[in-house]
Amino acid sequence: MNITRENSDALNAVVKVEITKDDYSDKVEKILTDYRKSANIPGFRKGHVPMNLVKKQYGKAVLVDEVNKLLQDAIGKYLVEEKLDVLGNPLPKPQDDLDWDADAFSFEFELGLAPEFDVKLKGKKAITHYNIVADDKMINNQVEHIQKQYGKLISQDEVSEDSEITGKFSNEDKNIENVATITLDKFKGKTNSKKFIGAKVGDIITLNTKGLFKDDHDLMAFLKVNHEDAHGLDIEVNFEVSEINKRELADLDQDLFDKLFGKGNVTSVTELKERIKTDSEKQFTQQSDQKLLNDVTEYLVEDTKFDLPAEFLQKWMQTAGEEPMSQDQAKEEFEKSEKSIRYQLIEGKLIQEHNLQVQFDDLKAYAIEMIKGQMAQFGQMNPSEKELEDIAARILSNKDEVKRLSEQLMSQKLLELYKAEANLKTKKITYDDFVKEFYS
Repeated sequence: MNITRENSDALNAVVKVEITKDDYSDKVEKILTDYRKSANIPGFRKGHVPMNLVKKQYGKAVLVDEVNKLLQDAIGKYLVEEKLDVLGNPLPKPQDDLDWDADAFSFEFELGLAPEFDVKLKGKKAITHYNIVADDKMINNQVEHIQKQYGKLISQDEVSEDSEITGKFSNEDKNIENVATITLDKFKGKTNSKKFIGAKVGDIITLNTKGLFKDDHDLMAFLKVNHEDAHGLDIEVNFEVSEINKRELADLDQDLFDKLFGKGNVTSVTELKERIKTDSEKQFTQQSDQKLLNDVTEYLVEDTKFDLPAEFLQKWMQTAGEEPMSQDQAKEEFEKSEKSIRYQLIEGKLIQEHNLQVQFDDLKAYAIEMIKGQMAQFGQMNPSEKELEDIAARILSNKDEVKRLSEQLMSQKLLELYKAEANLKTKKITYDDFVKEFYS
């Protein structure tokens, strides 16, 4: 067997594989001999079928199969030995005139080569890393939310500004019939909320859904309509009042603190607010880090310039999926995924250059921390080491979970690299302002 390569340019190459009879004949002969021993052909006893008949019936198929196996094995070894960094998979060049009756065969494969490039983490323009803080307004709102959550419901005769009203939304034409509990602050403007003031159990209030709530998505929850129908919904609905309550706020006392955080862990309103601030900002860190990861990714893709073997990749995409693509479909798919391909190459280079690896011990420690966090959400604050080890072992025995956790851990390692090496500036921002700026 002989393998040669000719580079068309820096990103494309053709590999030629020449296979002679010596490469496959022994293997083909052995398989056909085994076939002869077990072949059931009418008119011949088992194991006594003439070899020329076996070759006539099975020879071509065995030859084709063995040559293809040789090809796949040879190409794979060649790429490893030559240390070729390729994109996609080698594409065989079509050979309509291939003569399988010949003794020697020649095959050509197109390769898309990964580009050479440098990655600069420190750009000229600084990337903002947001320090999201919980301000007094947010903390006080959270305190009030806790008081409402743990407060008592007191029945009322009629609706007032601070009532919780339970009733049924209905519209016969749209098959809407849903029981919901609502507060007047959900309504947009005062026109609709005024309709409820003074209402009693049994009263029916007619509302128009257009501009009914401050957030159109509330229509999904209160009317049980899907996302598509909720946007721009303009119909009349009836709301029949079935229950009116006022929520008496829970006292900020030691009983409440113990329910929330365990006995004696919080002993004053000041400590409660500090705990809310700490817990909230811990959650905000995840959002801040995700924003930073997105921004650095965007910067790296835009700043790191290199060409891709676009024509090869589009050709490869035509046959790589479960369903074959047309040339136009492959071009469209390439345009959609080009940024992703570029970042994968950049990420791979950073991982290699900075020797970022996910070791099993790192993965196990990461899994245990994740388990601790999940258990804490359900009030299990002090699980035993054996309990954590057993759960981690079960998780890490699942290949899909190992892949998912490995990707998360590598993202974390890359994030740590970006924080250490990229050109960053820190900006303090409240959570409300962060949401307005980036998610409104």
